[in-house]
Amino acid sequence: MDIHTDFAVIGGSYAGMSAALQLARARRQVTVIDAGVRRNRSVDEAGSTSHGFLSRDGVAPAQLWREARAQLLQYPTVRWIEGQAEQARVLPSGELAFEVAGQLLVARRVVLATGVRDALPAVPGLAERWGKSVFHCPYCHGYEVGGGAIGVIAASPLAHHHGLMLPDWGPTTLFLNGAYVPSESDLADFARRGTQIEATPVLRIDGFADVVLADGRTVPLQGLFTQPRTSPASPVAQQLGCTLADGPMGPYVQVDAMQQTSVANVFACGDGARAAGSIALAVADGAMAGVAAHRASML
Repeated sequence: MDIHTDFAVIGGSYAGMSAALQLARARRQVTVIDAGVRRNRSVDEAGSTSHGFLSRDGVAPAQLWREARAQLLQYPTVRWIEGQAEQARVLPSGELAFEVAGQLLVARRVVLATGVRDALPAVPGLAERWGKSVFHCPYCHGYEVGGGAIGVIAASPLAHHHGLMLPDWGPTTLFLNGAYVPSESDLADFARRGTQIEATPVLRIDGFADVVLADGRTVPLQGLFTQPRTSPASPVAQQLGCTLADGPMGPYVQVDAMQQTSVANVFACGDGARAAGSIALAVADGAMAGVAAHRASML
């Protein structure tokens, strides 16, 4: 039996629930489809916590998610379906359709909050420490390094950005690892910030966050940062024909100031609709997407 709903939110993480909350509070019928794969699940697996979200600083991401979901489901117009949205298409009526667990979900308007996948540099030991002692966002995890020694494993030219930012959180060494060649101007910038440059290739990561170099040296560190390559976690935006933008970390869904995509009645929010993000930014984008989708339904 087909499922018909006023609004569908594809993705039940922070951005998606924030969008759904605005629609629920407008007393509109909203169906959330959630595949259960949060981008920051590795932080929970490592026993770490989330930071930078006002009033919830230092709370485990899973706890934030559980509490938000429980609050959202108190609204009687919200339906939650666990599953993967697939085979997205625009119907001749202008409605949006998705295959979910063998059923057809049809919605008048859709908010895409499908997120991204991270591809880490191929350095042995790096992936096992992702979310525990290896991160990508200084604002989310830099403070917890406690002013100790920090390493940056270069994976792209964005290493320049990390190399300039991170000295505010602790003494920083940038490991070029053959992935980034700084210009003379870059080197001058690093010297000004006190960033140390290490050109010897990285062999592996040991211990908590110790970098073992190809020449046998080990550099002990309190934390590591790198630049993952991101890609859409779901193909539904492309299936609907949404325009993608090329960001410094990877492609993302292009939206306007109201989170409207290039496709009518389709909005997008969260990490999959911005060049870089965090929980706080995802929640803000989701709120805007939910409000905008509701306003569009009145036109």
